[in-house]
Amino acid sequence: MMAGKVKYLYMILIVLLTASCSSSRKAAKAPMIGGLTGEAYIEKVIEQVPAWQSLSGKVALDLSLGDGKHAEVNATLRLKRGESIQLSVAPFLGIEVARIEISPDGLVALDRLNKRYIQVPFEEINRWARTDLSFAVLQSLFLNELFVPDKAQVDLNDASRFRLSLEGERAMLETEGTHRLTYRFFTSAEQGWLQESRIGVSGTPYALQWKYDAFRQIEQRFFPEKMRLSIEGTSKPLALNMDFSRLSVGGDWKARTEIPAKYTRVEVEDLLKMLQNE
Repeated sequence: MMAGKVKYLYMILIVLLTASCSSSRKAAKAPMIGGLTGEAYIEKVIEQVPAWQSLSGKVALDLSLGDGKHAEVNATLRLKRGESIQLSVAPFLGIEVARIEISPDGLVALDRLNKRYIQVPFEEINRWARTDLSFAVLQSLFLNELFVPDKAQVDLNDASRFRLSLEGERAMLETEGTHRLTYRFFTSAEQGWLQESRIGVSGTPYALQWKYDAFRQIEQRFFPEKMRLSIEGTSKPLALNMDFSRLSVGGDWKARTEIPAKYTRVEVEDLLKMLQNE
């Protein structure tokens, strides 16, 4: 049972590693949206984003592997802005059996049952996925925030960097990405809540779609309790549903993971072979 949970957490790691994407479209002139026009609406979206320094809670992870196959595991999310995003599985008596940590250095995954780990710097991830991922982008995705490629956090001074257009009942914001990536954001026209972030890898069919739903008030701000990450353009559809509960702001914990000296390092390619054989 525990080995199965560790396996599922590794599979989620692979989904995060392959989170890359595509798209591009011309935006029309900024229309009136939610009673506001142009930069005023974009500033509203930026202003109401919860600029929390830390967030934690429980999360039910449901990984869809295509062909009707699902893998489920319950975990704890801990996020410290600028430092790390941790997903920890500790099913019995609070004893951790597996952990995924994303930091500005890259990704680390610990398998405490088998005393092995994976450590992948962002430079290697970007070579492997042929993209330009960063900790700041992944952090913004988890925090339901707009983002631009060269900043850790968007503020009101960045409003002019977004192009605005209306798509049905939603407003679409676009900003220029890197030479490889394009960024689109879809918000509810009335409330200005960020409902979907979409990252694209130019010239490819790949797309990362990160959707947000079930907004509720936490610390005077609205935040989604449901997120869905899906990757398009792959031979098999991949999707990860995240259902959060007991979310809280603040708190203190060790932000960076220490790898025990006795653990054996495993390469991503070896992990993929293990998952195919288990």
